[in-house]
Amino acid sequence: MKFSLPLCSTLSLVSICSIGSGFAQAKKMQPYNILWLSCEDLTPLMGAYGHPEIQTPNIDRLAREGITYTNAFATVGVSAPSRSSIITGMYPVAIGSHNMRTGDHWGYKGPDRESYNTKTRIKDLTGRTLPEYSVVTPVGVKCFTEYLRAAGYFCTNNPKCDYQFACPISAWDEVGDQASYQNRREGQPFFAVYNLGVTHESQIWKKKNDPMLMDTSKVVVPAYFPNIPVVRQDVARKYSNVMELDRQIGEYLDRLEKEGLLDRTIIFFWSDHGGPLLREKRAVGNSGLRVPLIVRFPDQKMAGTRVEEIVSLMDLGPTVMSLAGLEPPAYMHGKAFLGSKKTAISHKYAFGSADRFDETTDRSRSVIDGRFVYIRNFLPQLPYVYRNNYREQIDMTRELLAMNSRGELLGDAGYIFMESRPVEELYDLATDPYEVHNVAGKPQYREKLLELRAALGQWQLEVGDKGFIPEYDLIQMMWPGFIQPQTTPVQFRRVAGKKLELFNQTSGSSFVYRIEGEESSGRWQLYSTPLILPKGAKVAARACRIGYKTSGEVSFVVE
Repeated sequence: MKFSLPLCSTLSLVSICSIGSGFAQAKKMQPYNILWLSCEDLTPLMGAYGHPEIQTPNIDRLAREGITYTNAFATVGVSAPSRSSIITGMYPVAIGSHNMRTGDHWGYKGPDRESYNTKTRIKDLTGRTLPEYSVVTPVGVKCFTEYLRAAGYFCTNNPKCDYQFACPISAWDEVGDQASYQNRREGQPFFAVYNLGVTHESQIWKKKNDPMLMDTSKVVVPAYFPNIPVVRQDVARKYSNVMELDRQIGEYLDRLEKEGLLDRTIIFFWSDHGGPLLREKRAVGNSGLRVPLIVRFPDQKMAGTRVEEIVSLMDLGPTVMSLAGLEPPAYMHGKAFLGSKKTAISHKYAFGSADRFDETTDRSRSVIDGRFVYIRNFLPQLPYVYRNNYREQIDMTRELLAMNSRGELLGDAGYIFMESRPVEELYDLATDPYEVHNVAGKPQYREKLLELRAALGQWQLEVGDKGFIPEYDLIQMMWPGFIQPQTTPVQFRRVAGKKLELFNQTSGSSFVYRIEGEESSGRWQLYSTPLILPKGAKVAARACRIGYKTSGEVSFVVE
């Protein structure tokens, strides 16, 4: 039985549900802070999700004291496209951010350090060489954090961006290794993100000589791998990294407690997509898209609740806005699953996509309803396991490729090494949790096949799936002539007497400003309403839009 609790009462900037006696007193309190503890490349491998062999006491504590979402999914099984959906609340295939990766956007550089390599070794399906670029989102699409900043939240991100576009100057109050909610004004609510990278794919090989926290004899080897020493070793390293992640989570909880913030902060714990190994990362099925998601409310409201409704990571932004009492913009595909603006009808399905991954191009789409996984392969001539230099740094990946070339992988362990793919795949997770028995052709599953096939087609039409546009041409649509568009400079005008309004000629622009004397902080304030400034004040401003080159700085002196 599916279960969820509606969240309905209002708290100034933040709205939380009234559950149990005494909660009405919260209305008199200051807005809650919101903290994201995000990790990478992690399926739900922890005690809270039925894996007691992996010791994760701190994450399990979050689950005991919070809400555990059992059907949470990424939109893409790799980081940058997934993170583009999280920061915008939109499907990557709808905004053109679906190809991994478009440029060096991992960390924040600042608008004056933005640069792009015009010649790479990456080609699209037509064989044309691709330049680096920054995805240009549709007019009006912004990083959801802008809405929080405009509402008074101090927004920080430490340190990862990786949105498929250069992080706009308007998105965060602070971003980078030193970004911290501790730098906010006294009494100001914060929204803070800390990204923990210990479970990332790269840590399978980078940490292979570190002390192992997991007994290799106790690991559970998925059916799509042979049970051999090198596989057990790398699966154990994956488990061990999860246990190290849990220790880091505990450090953040301890810090909040010492600072007196634990009972003033809503905590989200989630991963950007599924696990780091073959048939996990970059996969478009359950193994690549299903993620842990736990939300802990202050004072343990709704402690121990488990929710089975479908949740997408692109729902995170709208949900944070809802908890801040803000109406998510209508353009977002994501739905608020908590707070005063909680959507009445949750997702019926989770949709996923797989397109270019570094030097290799794919094109698959998926629909998951919590039990069944439907996959449509639009390039069925491709093998399941395509060559990818990055992931082949993992010992077991190289060994499995060698074993396959020698014909040594049999049964379920050979399934993912098929030389070509079926056009349609259908898996029943209730009987086949490892997705190795395709039932798309079985009569008893015909009705489910037709349902999910139709749902996929309808979704692709509704969102305008851009994955069928050759990437070379898609870039030209965003950057005509392969020249990055640029926002026009900020202009100033007086309105309503003493107020100063900022505007420009580029639709969808956001504006940032600072008053003379504030330069040393390095911060720009987000412009949201006309400014009231004293006579003689000098204000500097810039305009930005996602994917566009940020305008130069212009100044105005109040007369």
